[in-house]
Amino acid sequence: MRMNYIAPGIIGIIIVIMLCVLTDETQAVPSYARQTNLPCNSCHTIFPELKEFGRLFKLNGYTLTGIRFIESESGQKQVNLKLSSISPLSAMVQSSFTHFDKTLPRTQNNDVSFPQYLSFFVAGEITPRIGTFIRVTYTDKTASFYWDNTDIRFADHLKVASKDLIYGVTLNNNPTVQDVWNSTPVWGFPYLYSSIAPVPVSTLIQNGLARQVAGLGGYIFYDRKIYGEFTMYRSARQGGPHPPDGSSTGIIKNVSPYWRLALQHQWSDQYLEIGTYGLYSQIYPQGIAGSTNKYTDIAFDAQYDHVWGNTYLTAHTTYIHEHQNLETSYFDGIVLNRRNNLNTFKIDGNIYFMQKYAAFLGYFLTSGNEDRILYYPAPIRGSRTRQPDSGGFVAQFDFLPWYNTKFSLQYTIYTKFNGASENYDGYGRNASGNNTLYLLAWLNF
Repeated sequence: MRMNYIAPGIIGIIIVIMLCVLTDETQAVPSYARQTNLPCNSCHTIFPELKEFGRLFKLNGYTLTGIRFIESESGQKQVNLKLSSISPLSAMVQSSFTHFDKTLPRTQNNDVSFPQYLSFFVAGEITPRIGTFIRVTYTDKTASFYWDNTDIRFADHLKVASKDLIYGVTLNNNPTVQDVWNSTPVWGFPYLYSSIAPVPVSTLIQNGLARQVAGLGGYIFYDRKIYGEFTMYRSARQGGPHPPDGSSTGIIKNVSPYWRLALQHQWSDQYLEIGTYGLYSQIYPQGIAGSTNKYTDIAFDAQYDHVWGNTYLTAHTTYIHEHQNLETSYFDGIVLNRRNNLNTFKIDGNIYFMQKYAAFLGYFLTSGNEDRILYYPAPIRGSRTRQPDSGGFVAQFDFLPWYNTKFSLQYTIYTKFNGASENYDGYGRNASGNNTLYLLAWLNF
């Protein structure tokens, strides 16, 4: 019986995919590829996963070029103007289909998002040492545009002990959006998922400050082996009062420091990175004075790449431990536990072959202590056990008819959700009810 309900949605998505595949316009390339005069697979295995050249391109401030520029020099032969002869504008559209194993209460299953996201980018070199990744996005959930992930960089080189040192400055609005590895939250697998699916509780560094802060920091990359970064974040909320006042919520007290250290090594056909990153924040639940909740996130990550001709194997993992020192809640000011811990773990592997196909498998686990205020029984997203514990698997298959066009089939399986496998919310919903089939069409041009 269930297949009778799924089939119309799947058939509709297949028709959309066929129309997209048969359209020549999808062969256009984004602005970075136009700037470097290189195909997308020079930087990516399968977007948004970065290869070594892609990581260097980002660390160099998005300024590597392969085309003619409009230049002007002063009397001292100093370049005063260097403008690209092509536009730095790009666009991205993502449309999707979502099916839950058990329909969410009082909703219609087999949801179609057309589009799920529509994004416009200003991405590329602005001056010889300054480049941008600026994104503005429309979502079907809000039916409006908002300022999305942004990273503006200055970068340069110098020699230290006869070794190359890249140093730079990043101005960004989401911790880890500036990172060049696919093991950290913003660029980690799964790279896109259903925007309507219930998801486990996450740490602050994963998405708690996303696009609501401004961070200014510096980084170094020495001898293509050692990376270090230190960035300070300040609240820069979209919408609401400016400057923040007593009606504001989630405002950072002073600044939040973020740190990142990574070590990497490249062999002829293998690559390994291990690292750590973290964030400390004091946040006012309400207003701009009084008690703050303190969050300390400490994380460890690793990435492994292996190449056989045109076949790439990549693997990523990250573990985040968050210690919460809570003085007040966002609900009624009551706090049951003043000391909470929240842990998240992810590991995934991907094989990309024939420059057209990719298969992914990932495992995720969330754990933490019981808290009857933070986690309470509620339909779908609540916790009968008052615990955040969740876990499961994500399997995905991708098809790329062209380097800038991707179609994905993703399935998420929950073995536990919000503390239990059965009746986790206290209203009769099982963790398996949130199992999600997700189909995605992703076009960049």
